[in-house]
Amino acid sequence: MPDYLLLSDAGPVVVDVKPTRRLAKPDVALTFAWTRLVVESRGWRYQIASEPAEPEFSNVRFLAGYRRDWLFDEDLLAGLRSVDLHGVTLGEAVRCLPEQPEPVVRSAVLHLLWRHHFTLDLSKTLSSCSVLGVRS
Repeated sequence: MPDYLLLSDAGPVVVDVKPTRRLAKPDVALTFAWTRLVVESRGWRYQIASEPAEPEFSNVRFLAGYRRDWLFDEDLLAGLRSVDLHGVTLGEAVRCLPEQPEPVVRSAVLHLLWRHHFTLDLSKTLSSCSVLGVRS
């Protein structure tokens, strides 16, 4: 049985979710082929989803540790949001508020990454050389 039915402007989308390591199993492949046939015969779209590739999966798991809003000082977060950090490395960003301890600023920057205020390429392992973008 499919895992999700998504309703979109383009019509329904049926999504099956399986770990990548199980996709090559003959019984799984057969089931997904049959499901695709049935779903697409109705004019709907069919997708298969799996976990993201490494290191994206590790990066997201790491950033999830910074998801709790109540752990971060709002004034510090506002201060970080007011600084233009587009194109700045993560290492430079943690030093952008010299009056604050670097570990505290680092945690706040990682929290804002989790909250999607900042962006970066999660397909590469996070490092002090990772370059930040800012969501508009």
